[in-house]
Amino acid sequence: MSTRGGNAPSQRQLRVGEEVRHALAMVMERGELRDPGLHGVSVTITEVRATPDLKHAYVYIMPLGGGDIEGVLKALNRAKPYLRRQIAKGVQLRHAPDLHFKADETFDNAEHISALLRDSK
Repeated sequence: MSTRGGNAPSQRQLRVGEEVRHALAMVMERGELRDPGLHGVSVTITEVRATPDLKHAYVYIMPLGGGDIEGVLKALNRAKPYLRRQIAKGVQLRHAPDLHFKADETFDNAEHISALLRDSK
C-alpha cells in the first residue's frame, strides 16, 4: 500500500491514524465545534495519515455534498487546538499529534480517471 508521501506506512502509523480519525469523528458527531464556518456543515474524515514519528497527523476531509472546502479547512484550522486536546484525551499516546487538515482530492481524481476512460472508447 503506497502513501501520498511515498513509503508504505507501518502498522503503528495505520493504527494511530485510525484512532485519531475515530476521535475526531466523535468530536464532530457530538457537535462540539462552535465555529460559524462549520455551522450546518457535515464533514467526512476520509483518512488520517500519521508521520513515522507520530508527531504529525494529516487529516484528509471532504464536506458532504461538496460544499465550501476552503471555508471548512479554515474553520478546522481555527479549531485545531481544541481538537488536539480532545485527541489527547481520547487516544493513548505520549504526545498528541499536531493536526494538518487537507482537502481529500481522491474523489476528484477518480472522477477524472473515469471521464478519461469513458472518452477513450
